[in-house]
Amino acid sequence: MRTIGVVTVARSDYGIYLPLLRRIQQDPDLKLHLIVSGMHLSPEFGLTVKTIEDDGFEINERVEMLLSSDTPEGIAKSMGLGTISFAQAYARFRPDILVVLGDRFEMHAAVVAAVPFKIPVAHIHGGELTQGAIDDALRHSMTKLSHLHLVSTDVYAKRVIQLGEEPWRVVTCGALSLDNLLTARLLGREEFADRLGITLPEKFLLVTYHPVTLEYEQTEKQVRELLAALDAVSLPVLFTMPNADTGGRVIIRRIEEFVSTHRSVQKVDNLGTQSYFSAMKLAAAMVGNSSSGIIEAASFSLPVVNVGNRQQGRMRGRNVIDVGYTHTEILAGVRRAMSAAFLGSLADLTNPYGDVDAAEKITDRLKNVKLGDKLLVKRFYEGESQGQHTD
Repeated sequence: MRTIGVVTVARSDYGIYLPLLRRIQQDPDLKLHLIVSGMHLSPEFGLTVKTIEDDGFEINERVEMLLSSDTPEGIAKSMGLGTISFAQAYARFRPDILVVLGDRFEMHAAVVAAVPFKIPVAHIHGGELTQGAIDDALRHSMTKLSHLHLVSTDVYAKRVIQLGEEPWRVVTCGALSLDNLLTARLLGREEFADRLGITLPEKFLLVTYHPVTLEYEQTEKQVRELLAALDAVSLPVLFTMPNADTGGRVIIRRIEEFVSTHRSVQKVDNLGTQSYFSAMKLAAAMVGNSSSGIIEAASFSLPVVNVGNRQQGRMRGRNVIDVGYTHTEILAGVRRAMSAAFLGSLADLTNPYGDVDAAEKITDRLKNVKLGDKLLVKRFYEGESQGQHTD
C-alpha cells in the first residue's frame, strides 16, 4: 500500500484538497497521511483543524509553526520554524509521496524540509502567476523542489516545462476545487443564513480581500479605499477574513471597524467549502483579490471585481473585471458588474480552468507513477533537442 502524505496549512487549500482527500481515503491501494499546520492550528484564524476532524479525517501530524506576528520578520521566522517542525515530522514518518498545493509560505517550508529526506513531492497548481504577492516566487521555487507537477491548465503546464521540468513529470488536471461541485450540496438562502447565524438579503456583495504582500506598506491605504467604495455602493456586504500574511491584521482591524458601524455589513471568519460555494451562488457579485474569484467564480457565472495586483498574471474568465486600488475605480467596477448588460454577457460562460475530474487524474498519477531514482533524480529539460522522457 502506497502512503500519500498531504500537507494542509489553511482553510483555503483544505477546501481545494477535499475531493482528493476523499478519493485517496477510499482507494484500497492508497493510505492517507494527513499533515496539518499553519492557520489550521491557530485560534486567531478559527482553529479550522476542528473542521478537518468533523469531516472524518484522521490527523497524523500537527505541525506548529506560526508566530503571532505578520511583520516581514515574523513571516520569515515562521518559515524557519516551519522547516524545523516539518523536518521533525518527516523524521518520525516519511510518506511515499508528499502532496503540496499552491504557494503559501507555510507550504514552502514543508517542501524545503522534505528535500534532505528524499521524499518525492507532487505539487498542485504550479506554473501560475500572482505577480503582486511573494507567493509568486514561492510557487516557482516549489516547482523546482518538486518531482511531479499537477497543473490546472495547458498554459501552466507549458510554463512549468519552461522552468526546466521534464514534460513527463507534468500532468494537466484542471482545477481540483471544481470537483467540489460534484458533491457539495449548495445551501439555499434561508438555510445559509440560519447555519451561519446571520441575515442574508436578496442582493449582497461577497468580499474577500487579502494583503498584497509585495506592497504590504500600502495595505492600510488599500483597504481604506476598498471600504470607501463599499460604503458608497450602498449594498449589503458579507466579508470573509484574510489569510495570515504580511499586513493581514491591518485588514482584519479595518473590516471589524467597518462592520461595527454598518448595520448591513457582516463578517464570517470561516465559511467552509459548502458555505463558501453557496455564498458564490447567492451573491450578486464578488469583490476583492482572492484566487477563488479567478478560478471558481466562473463556474457560477458570478461577476467578480478583482482589485489590484495580487492576482495579476493568472488566467481569468470574462466574468472578472480588473480594477485599480482607488475607491472610484472599485466603485465603477462594482456598478459595471451589477449592470444588466454585463450580467447578460455571462449567459454562456465557461470556466477556463476546466471540468470536474481533477481528483481522479491526480489520484491515478499518485498511484501509478514509479517510485525510485528516476523520479527523485531530476534533469533540467532544455527543450525538444534533449528529447522527452517517458515513464
